[in-house]
Amino acid sequence: MAVRLRLMRMGKKKQPHYRVVAADGRSPRDGRFIEIVGTYNPRPNPSEIKIDNAKAVHWLRHGAQPSEAVLKLLKISGAWEAFEGGVSVEDLEAKAEAAKAAAEAAEAAAAESGAPTETVGAQA
Repeated sequence: MAVRLRLMRMGKKKQPHYRVVAADGRSPRDGRFIEIVGTYNPRPNPSEIKIDNAKAVHWLRHGAQPSEAVLKLLKISGAWEAFEGGVSVEDLEAKAEAAKAAAEAAEAAAAESGAPTETVGAQA
């Protein structure tokens, strides 16, 4: 089975966003997939790219071939450099956990100090 990392189109007509998936190369574009690796939303400026680098490197190490568009996204997210540089999946997962813990600690400190938090959609 030839595994490819490619984009899977989601969203309404004229409002696309994509999932980056690991899929069998013979399956259709929006058909069956093995695992979701990340998301890509080209509509906002700048576009939103969220890729789980540990999953991407795992699939690349197991022989998955990225499409041209996904290769560009992997280079932007840093997963391609990690793959070529030989960084282990465990190191990437540990780095992601540390970043998540730091973000949670900063959020808790902001809540403790009484700093105003952003509210989506609120108007003054």
